[in-house]
Amino acid sequence: MQKNGHDSLQTIRKKLFGVFSALCIAIYINNIAWAEKIGDLSSIAGVRDNQLMGYGIVIGLNGTGDKGGSQFTAQSMANMLETMNVKLSASDIKSKNVAAVMVTASLPPFARQGDKIDIKISSIGDAKSLQGGTLVMTPLNAVDGQIYAVAQGVISVGNGDSLVSGTINGGATIEKEVIFNLTNQNSTTLSLKKSDFQNAIKVQNKINEVFGEQSAQALDSRTIRINKPSNLSMVEFLALVQEVDIPYSSRERIVIDEKSGTIVSGLEISVQPIVLTHGDLTLKITKDFDTSTDSTVIDSMTLDPKSNTLSSNGKTPTVASVVRALQRLGASSQSIISILETMKRSGAIAADIEVL
Repeated sequence: MQKNGHDSLQTIRKKLFGVFSALCIAIYINNIAWAEKIGDLSSIAGVRDNQLMGYGIVIGLNGTGDKGGSQFTAQSMANMLETMNVKLSASDIKSKNVAAVMVTASLPPFARQGDKIDIKISSIGDAKSLQGGTLVMTPLNAVDGQIYAVAQGVISVGNGDSLVSGTINGGATIEKEVIFNLTNQNSTTLSLKKSDFQNAIKVQNKINEVFGEQSAQALDSRTIRINKPSNLSMVEFLALVQEVDIPYSSRERIVIDEKSGTIVSGLEISVQPIVLTHGDLTLKITKDFDTSTDSTVIDSMTLDPKSNTLSSNGKTPTVASVVRALQRLGASSQSIISILETMKRSGAIAADIEVL
């Protein structure tokens, strides 16, 4: 029985390799949409990080800790010392070498007792700097109130602008595990990172093509139920599924970071011909042919500085060329961002805009 199971596994792997090869050849010859691995497009439902948080004390600061008037810091120190049979009132503690902090961490899936995870420390008082401080043993709780890790160690502030936050690499030890057992499961659920009906069907069809009919069923635009073959464990099945390529299609998007003024967009996102006005700036976007001799070429389009007309010589204008034209006309980053958002609302741009 073991030999037959091994032979079946080899057959599936050979078939999977054949599908990979055929897909790569098809993409190369037909120049279709690029392929992405299912593992890059989806996650396994239930397999996720869990956020941890705790309240702690940093000691050993060189006079840069919380001021004596920070009552919660003094009370925390008094409580900690009391556990060591040192009885003091909060009013007796005047040290500026101590700071109250919040400690946060992310508990990865399948983490086991004794594993180390990184932690982030941030001051919640009026400390000037955490440089050179040591975090005293701090329990980290999840949303259910239970302790899953204990943190302690010397803080590294780094070279950033903020001196009141820092990290400790491997600064917390896991004490309690989050149980998620894949061994006895015959089926599980994939969740696409982006909701899309077409991609959900593509994942369903490709898994069924590789592993046989009824191996996958798309439940909605994001969720795909998958059933493992009888000769594979769930871990082996998921490892193979995540390596399967599908012809992936994504919607055009414009990503805007308002803080830095950064705009990222595809080169071929089209803009419908319009006339836009922003303050004392006016730009006419048209498909007409430009006959001006003073025009400037921008991304195969022409900008007439006299009339502020951006023409594409019969082609559809693009976001990239509009942004370049606005920059050439002296528009600031914030003005360009405001113009793009208004153009989206007016229907001149069909692509989604994501503001960070």
